[in-house]
Amino acid sequence: MTSDSPQTELNRFSRILTQQMDNPAAKAMLYGVGLTSEDMQKPQIGIASTGYEGNTCNMHLNGLSVYVKQGIQANGLVGLIFNTIGVSDGMTNGNDGMRYSLPSRDLIADSIESVVAAQWYDGVVTVVGCDKNMPGAVMAMARLDRPGIMVYGGTIRSGHYKGQKLDIVSAFEALGKKYAGNISDEDYEGVIKNSIPGAGACGGMYTANTMASSIEAMGLSLPFSSSYPATHEGKQEECKKIGAAMRRLLELNITPADIITKQSLENALTIVMALGGSTNAVLHYLAIARAAGLTLSLDEIQAISDRTPLLADLKPSGKYYMEDMLAIGGVPAVMKYLYQQGMIHGECMTVTGKTVAENLAEAPDLDFEAQKIVFPLSQPIKKTGHIQILRGNLAPTGSVAKITGKEGERFEGTAKVFEQEGDIIVALSKGEILPGQVLVIRNAGPKGGPGMSEMLKPTSAIMGAGLGDKVALITDGRFSGGTHGFVVGHVTPEAFEGGPIALVKDGDLITLDAVGRELTLHVSDEELAERRSHWVQPQPRFTKGTLGKYIRNVKSASEGCVTDEA
Repeated sequence: MTSDSPQTELNRFSRILTQQMDNPAAKAMLYGVGLTSEDMQKPQIGIASTGYEGNTCNMHLNGLSVYVKQGIQANGLVGLIFNTIGVSDGMTNGNDGMRYSLPSRDLIADSIESVVAAQWYDGVVTVVGCDKNMPGAVMAMARLDRPGIMVYGGTIRSGHYKGQKLDIVSAFEALGKKYAGNISDEDYEGVIKNSIPGAGACGGMYTANTMASSIEAMGLSLPFSSSYPATHEGKQEECKKIGAAMRRLLELNITPADIITKQSLENALTIVMALGGSTNAVLHYLAIARAAGLTLSLDEIQAISDRTPLLADLKPSGKYYMEDMLAIGGVPAVMKYLYQQGMIHGECMTVTGKTVAENLAEAPDLDFEAQKIVFPLSQPIKKTGHIQILRGNLAPTGSVAKITGKEGERFEGTAKVFEQEGDIIVALSKGEILPGQVLVIRNAGPKGGPGMSEMLKPTSAIMGAGLGDKVALITDGRFSGGTHGFVVGHVTPEAFEGGPIALVKDGDLITLDAVGRELTLHVSDEELAERRSHWVQPQPRFTKGTLGKYIRNVKSASEGCVTDEA
């Protein structure tokens, strides 16, 4: 091989060659795993899979990782697969297992960082599926700052029962219908058995598809990565293309620091707003920005929401599923339209080695006559974004609401306080949830929960019971991307830290104002001071193990719930 060969040029960027190849034990062990003398001269790429059999979102990811490896090997690189954890948000929703969901994001980030840094891999490909997989992977890629690509496992196909399209939220809403006596036992079981037909992440614009779409917009995935369903042949082809893309990143020495910028974060959040994405995106992009050494505030997110109309009629509040997006051109078509309208930064670098504008030159155009999934700016579903940052005496440092306009923009009612999520389900089954109430679930925050549980089960059950437009819900926990209705989460400071939500009593008047962006507890300052004088911080629910460590290290939701900062 000559000194000016492409492989030699590529090796200039090889960390493994400069850090480990003078280590005889390392070379001996790499020979032991089957590498050849020729392989020893090639950059090594870690392929991090969150695949496991117990979750439909992740069950196929180990198989996709094999296709990724094939593409990497075919492009003169060495691909080495390793695994990290995943937690199923759908399966843990509504039970104590959900406490581990958000912490798993940071465990994923820590574990990918640990393996790639310890092994001195020259690059990393993350193959991910469920909600916390994507932000965890990107946080790790940002910390490592070596060439990296995220591969999304893809959305699930919709289920079907008696002519109705179904998804995971259908199962939870069926529970509410059961409590309300609006569904037979046979149909209830029919919905449960047919909602989830196979591999892929939850099918609406829920958290997994929100993060996949926006990370693609940010430039860390190949175009269409978020649009191909898990079982679509395009997903395998995407995986096989990763090798050529990774080689190009190595040759050009393009790293996440070149891709994750203030402008690309704005692109990501613009897509979140336009597609009606999950409130969890707020939490995750705060964390991703911090991992990348960038500043991002709730006010900046609000500003993006203010200037970005809601354009997509996607579930949970709309009609369509992520699988329907591919037929209209997928996320690239939406990005191209927004770029043409001056709402996307085209100069941002991406993992193709091209800019956003260069990628979009090849993207299809949206046909607003032929499809009614995504609407033009002249005919938005909502003139501004659905994600609203509310503050007030009940949330001094912020809260996050998901307001599409279908549930109204203002709600005033009397508080009904619950100290844990499960109590709402009991109250609902007994008919104790009444119109005009503001349901308050507290001590569900990152420290108080701990783990800041999602509230998909109670919100879906409320919708299924026909109370979705008759009650509101606020919490220092968070909501699934599948949640809809008048809901406000991420209330900070959380109750465990003595935030005002800890002082609310049954019967207090509360106003949720999405126009004025205020969350107001109509109790005098004097009365609140009196209540505070009697408040005692609860004992932490865990002092050891993963959750004990999480309580001691996690930051506020308004700071992204990161765990790696002092």
